[in-house]
Amino acid sequence: MDHIIKFFVLLILFGLVNACFAENDFGQCKGVVKSWASSSLDKEIRQKDKHTLKDLLFFLHVPRTGGRTYFHCFLRKLYPGYLECPRSYDKLRFDPSKEKCRLLVTHDDYSITSKLPKDRTSVVTILRDPVDRVFSTYEFSMEVAARFLVHPNLTSATQMALRLRSKTKGVSTLAIWPWKYLVPWMRNDLFTRRGARYSKGLNATDSSDPYDMEDFAMPLQEYINHPVAWDIVHNGATFQVAGLTNNSYIAEAHDVRHCVQKYKILGKYVLQVAKTRLDDMLYVGLTEEHRESATMFANVVGSQVISQLNAPNTSLDTIENIEKSSFSDADSDSSEHQNITSDRGASETTSIESGEASESTMTVGKLMDSYEVCISNLRKSQSSRRISSLKRVPVNFTKEARHQVPEEVLQQIRSLNDLDLELYEYARAIFNKQHNGSLLITEERLDNISSSAFGFILWKFLTLAITFFFILFLFLLIVNVRRRTFKVKK
Repeated sequence: MDHIIKFFVLLILFGLVNACFAENDFGQCKGVVKSWASSSLDKEIRQKDKHTLKDLLFFLHVPRTGGRTYFHCFLRKLYPGYLECPRSYDKLRFDPSKEKCRLLVTHDDYSITSKLPKDRTSVVTILRDPVDRVFSTYEFSMEVAARFLVHPNLTSATQMALRLRSKTKGVSTLAIWPWKYLVPWMRNDLFTRRGARYSKGLNATDSSDPYDMEDFAMPLQEYINHPVAWDIVHNGATFQVAGLTNNSYIAEAHDVRHCVQKYKILGKYVLQVAKTRLDDMLYVGLTEEHRESATMFANVVGSQVISQLNAPNTSLDTIENIEKSSFSDADSDSSEHQNITSDRGASETTSIESGEASESTMTVGKLMDSYEVCISNLRKSQSSRRISSLKRVPVNFTKEARHQVPEEVLQQIRSLNDLDLELYEYARAIFNKQHNGSLLITEERLDNISSSAFGFILWKFLTLAITFFFILFLFLLIVNVRRRTFKVKK
């Protein structure tokens, strides 16, 4: 009996010690997160006029939000290649001393702004419904990883990838965050499952659910519960806007991120920073509001880029020709999702779609017309590439298939992305406000155009009227003079 009592006493003591350690750990985590949040907010430069485009435009591209479309179909048609900062997708370096770069488009998180002139930088981004973004991330990881299944085994695929990467001028998807983590993980899993399937003599599957075909690929539920997804995918948009991804330039990013993942209640501090940064951005778009977002981007960002680049006495006139050539050479083969195992046709299509940067005659209307053509071609290219990539994995990802995913899985995705869900709703409020403001600006422009047109017509009418009365006056004057002359002669 005494032994039983001692055992229970030890259990109680052990529980108290663990509770003390847990409380102490939470206290330390809270201190780390609060200290980072306070420091981040103190360093923020509140934009006096956030609606005005600064010298440098930083497109913070959250993966799977449609940012690639904006890069190829908007920004590459606005900015000449030599004005891109040497870090945009296929340029895996960044030189902040390069004074003439005006456009930075990357998957880097917000922490890269620590290397930028903040008072001369405007930031734009696009957010997407978190559940759809998780689906899309899963699908794209599998699509790119499946391209390697042309090889007989993983060793052959890895060796060939390394050889091609050393010879290819463009950059593989495997070199871009977050795909440099997600694709190899999925690729290794596909080869493992293929090996197990071959050893069992299985060549087909009975499942019709593309998100649950465990003989061929990692099921979605397994994917979302894996530590890699926890660290990179879930709440990814919030961590990216806050500058806390595993690709961050901030030393304490790892500790802050893991504290928030461990203690959900600490997420409110990260959200506060992320929301503040969204507030200060020049533009915040939504993937789900595609048409409205694109139109607003053209009016808010595109119009200002056109004005800046076409303005007389611009500092761009002083750019040396040698600087132009050095940038254009490094810029000829860019594509965010180019993969070493993809066919050349898709790569060539992308380069054609990109087109050249704005001409001096570019207008918002022409930009939107060009965008419509570009996005249509880009979607066709992406669709054909996906079909080609997934030939060796019998999955067919569709919106209808997503609707068949069990509610239990969907609820788990929502729970794992609670910060992103709140940030997305906040972004939607900003978007609606921007959209209404954009409509008012458009109405004002139309009113100004109408007023100008009315004024022009009125001025033209008055000019004609004055001219008519002046001619009539001269005519009457001449007639009167002739009558008097005639009377004198009589």
